Amino acid sequence: MNIFLILLVKIFPLYINVGLGFFATKYLDVQRHSVAALLIYIIGPIVVLSATMSVEINASVAFLPIFLYIFGSIIAFATLFIFGKNWNDPTGNILAFSSGTGNTGYFGIPLALIFFDTALANIYIFTVLASLLYENTTGFYVTAKGNFTAKQSLVKIIKLPILHAFIVGITLNIMGIKLPEELTFYSDQFKSSYGILGMMMLGMGLHGFNKSEDLDVKFIKISFIIKFIFWPASILALIYLDKTFIQLLNEDLYKVLILFSIVPLAGNTVSLAVLLNAKPEKASLSVFLSTVLSILFIPLALYLYGGF
Repeated sequence: MNIFLILLVKIFPLYINVGLGFFATKYLDVQRHSVAALLIYIIGPIVVLSATMSVEINASVAFLPIFLYIFGSIIAFATLFIFGKNWNDPTGNILAFSSGTGNTGYFGIPLALIFFDTALANIYIFTVLASLLYENTTGFYVTAKGNFTAKQSLVKIIKLPILHAFIVGITLNIMGIKLPEELTFYSDQFKSSYGILGMMMLGMGLHGFNKSEDLDVKFIKISFIIKFIFWPASILALIYLDKTFIQLLNEDLYKVLILFSIVPLAGNTVSLAVLLNAKPEKASLSVFLSTVLSILFIPLALYLYGGF
């Protein structure tokens, strides 16, 4: 139990940033889109570039984003097939999107910086590429199915600044060009800023929804079962198979997989709900509740796994 409390204490300050984000939007008139622009066009690309240049890429590390992208895509299509007809609006599409990913960026990266050393945190950030590609390929398709062409989806992906940063970073990494040590401290400050502003973004999204009108018990129940039970159980099964038969990964990479699987619902679920006009307040409430649940779920999951 001492380990659980230690983990809880480590995680709890992240929720202070959520509260600060809500306060900034409600009382200081801070605009969410301005903070989002900083994260998407400046801070995010610098974080991805520095991490991708620094990570030591081998077959084991490369396996992580490839597997998680494919696994998330399978879950999304399966969820759309099974539950897509349960609502008369695009709620089923939003459910499919949220089932295949999680808040691996704004929430996961701060956790990685808390629990991992710099090298392993960089591997985690490298692995977040799986979520980036999923959300803008498979996730975009299952959410906007029938509304957008493949060409429009491709243009959207090509314009992503973080994807450009990843391509530059991986190219420099392959060429053997690493980030100079003199710039490491500078880039680390952007990682911290990304975590702080990303968590504040969650709080900024809480202003405006009506709990009595936007509570969809069925949506919450299905999404929570997939996110908090199916995802961790599947990753534990993968770890067992690798330890027993494959032996491709190691204990550090197991930790990356575990962290990837236990973060709450993705914040971008709300953005895509806005795109489809599919009750974005409903999505906001679900993301918020999953984030609140994670206060206890994440330290409990890490405690049961043995702690980091």
